[in-house]
Amino acid sequence: MDRTNRHGCRGARVKRTTVTAVECMSADGRYLHPMIIWPAATHRANWVTHPTPGWHYAYSDSGYTDSYLSLQWLRLVFDPQTRDRAGQRPRVLICDGFGTHETLEVLEFALQHQIILCRLPSHTSHKLQPCDISVFGPLKGAYRDQVERLERGGVWSMMSH
Repeated sequence: MDRTNRHGCRGARVKRTTVTAVECMSADGRYLHPMIIWPAATHRANWVTHPTPGWHYAYSDSGYTDSYLSLQWLRLVFDPQTRDRAGQRPRVLICDGFGTHETLEVLEFALQHQIILCRLPSHTSHKLQPCDISVFGPLKGAYRDQVERLERGGVWSMMSH
């Protein structure tokens, strides 16, 4: 089946699961290790067969970030990976307007560690976060294409037996 003819099968028997990757990069191209968030009530050891060094793994009921994971990301990823380079200077972290970034605990941690949180206005990330278009959009498309290719090849039915 070619790309122009695949829409009839898109997602035919694929159960969609939301997995969130919290990514952060600077204007000069440096990036931090991501935090991958799985949808679950408890941690499962088989989520990652070959963990990537430096990556952080977490879980939430929905598979999305929440106030607890936002604070954990700030503590375990952003602060340690940007502190030395900043020296005594404050760091700026540009966030979308998602409410989990604005809890009292997150704001206190940021203030104590010289992290300035800059919130983007609602519904502007497609214009103000170029990675959404230039990096993550194509990545999501390529991932979706591979999942659908595996589904057409019968991988899911083999895995369920």
